[in-house]
Amino acid sequence: MAELSVENVRLRLGGMEILKGVSMELERGQVVALLGPSGSGKTTLLRAVAGLEQPFAGRISLGGRPVFDAGARIDLPAEKRNLGLVFQSYALWPHRTVFDNVAYGLKLRGVGSGEIRQRVEQVLGQIGLGQHAGRFPHQLSGGQQQRVALARALVYSPPVILLDEPLSNLDAKLREEARAWLRELIVTLHLSALCVTHDQVEAMAIADRILLLNAGQVEQAGTPQEMYGAPKSLFVAEFMGANNRLDGTLAERRDGYAALAVAGKAQDEPLLWGRMQGERAAGGPATGIVRLESVRPADGPGENRLGLELVTSMYLGERWEYLFHRGPLKVRAYGDRELAPGRHWLEFPPDRVWLF
Repeated sequence: MAELSVENVRLRLGGMEILKGVSMELERGQVVALLGPSGSGKTTLLRAVAGLEQPFAGRISLGGRPVFDAGARIDLPAEKRNLGLVFQSYALWPHRTVFDNVAYGLKLRGVGSGEIRQRVEQVLGQIGLGQHAGRFPHQLSGGQQQRVALARALVYSPPVILLDEPLSNLDAKLREEARAWLRELIVTLHLSALCVTHDQVEAMAIADRILLLNAGQVEQAGTPQEMYGAPKSLFVAEFMGANNRLDGTLAERRDGYAALAVAGKAQDEPLLWGRMQGERAAGGPATGIVRLESVRPADGPGENRLGLELVTSMYLGERWEYLFHRGPLKVRAYGDRELAPGRHWLEFPPDRVWLF
């Protein structure tokens, strides 16, 4: 039985339908990331699960028990759903110590003082803040404040933790460290969590499954490997990863592959072959998507290669990033050394090019 089940949920805000029939399941011990651009409905879905927004249709169940059912007119308030919610802003009481911030929810539930102390000390130890119980939020780093907010959600052992952009307030380096720490904690404690993020890398690192939303609907759902390596639509392919977009005309199709005549292609250059997605007819416009890491500088012309002028090489530390131009065509690629200015040939492996 799923820990959390969302069935055909529809929700309006300000007269606009934000969620347009969203369904998903979260199994025990699993993390599902809600990913998508601004306005896609991911935060609204999280708030609907939490009981902070009311849908007008659909059903939401926790452990098989409905907490919202439009048909049966069931709508449990947020405090009755027993879910742990970690806000983007952390929402810590500035005048309370770490211990008191974490203990606050237990006090509201009437838990005895002895049990409160035991449970708070246990959860603070689990997140590595056992020595900071007497400190105030302003005495903690951003990463430590984020841990306190998570401890407050974990302390009463909710069936599901709801994470709303949990790492967005951290700087880039600290976010990377916190991402690894959060995944380790999820695995160690066998947590069930629903996490909202706009960061695709964060979603792939933390989650077991990703639900990619687009304009209030599920565009695609799957494991991080499926979402990154087997996109089912142009939207998914462009949203996941760093990409090159190659617009042109679909020239021919053969055995699941198709050839793209790239806009601005030179007469002596071959067509670019890639995996065909969908049923687009030959002769019409098409778009190729290829990840930056799949484009390879080559030693000369050949199959699935284009010649372009190098505009610049950028040193990123662990690798170089190149920018190539030719008329309207722009291509980025990675490599392990600086390239000399001038014309270079780039290879686009057919298995790594998706055509839509």
